[in-house]
Amino acid sequence: MAIKIIKTAKPKLKKPILIDGFPGLGLVGTVAASYLVEKLKMQPMGYIDSEQFPPLAAVHNYMPHYPARLYFSQKHNLIILLSEFIVPISTVHELSEAIYSFAKKEKVSKIISLGGITIKGEQDMVYVIASDDKLRLEMEKLPNVQSIKEGATTGVTGVLLARGAVEKFPIISLLAEAHEEFMDPKAASMVLETLKGIVVFSSEVGVLTGNFKLILIVAQPPQNHTLTVFVVTICDILKLGHLFLRFAS
Repeated sequence: MAIKIIKTAKPKLKKPILIDGFPGLGLVGTVAASYLVEKLKMQPMGYIDSEQFPPLAAVHNYMPHYPARLYFSQKHNLIILLSEFIVPISTVHELSEAIYSFAKKEKVSKIISLGGITIKGEQDMVYVIASDDKLRLEMEKLPNVQSIKEGATTGVTGVLLARGAVEKFPIISLLAEAHEEFMDPKAASMVLETLKGIVVFSSEVGVLTGNFKLILIVAQPPQNHTLTVFVVTICDILKLGHLFLRFAS
């Protein structure tokens, strides 16, 4: 079955911003996107499904959900796409095409991808890659933001950026310096702070602390046919110092 984005709601949004968050370095994208959904009290908009995805449901507040989902906020004119599982590399191109087509159909004004990057200094920078120079220069005006001149970016974000550059569609990748070995709430807070320079959240979005919960679903090697599910809070991480994920790779 091809990757499908199924809408369960039809909000009347006017050129909304689409923010995506996928598991990656420090789990920055998933953590930040999930936090926004909770803090902005966003409503379900749909889900993404494919036979190539792990066969599972994520459970939140007693209710099962597809692990790759869409939410919307009428108030903030915003759509969020988040995934609680690591996207299989074999599906990256097809998923990127589905997201890009969805964005065009919904008349999205820009796509913003949230993620992490290896710490290069004091963990105080958010790096940006944009699909055109105008966007890049706008982003460089924000505090503690630096553009990446040379390098590479992979996964869904990389494919979307390349497509956006060719077709002149506004796409931004925000990459907060993050630890590789564990979920990094500080990095997620950094990327959210930068995001506040693009999207108006008023005072609703703050620092990631407290009992905010995240579900992480990790697929084991194919021959094992098993999945590992972690449910952790920011408090858990602050107490433990870190949550290692190496054994799940």
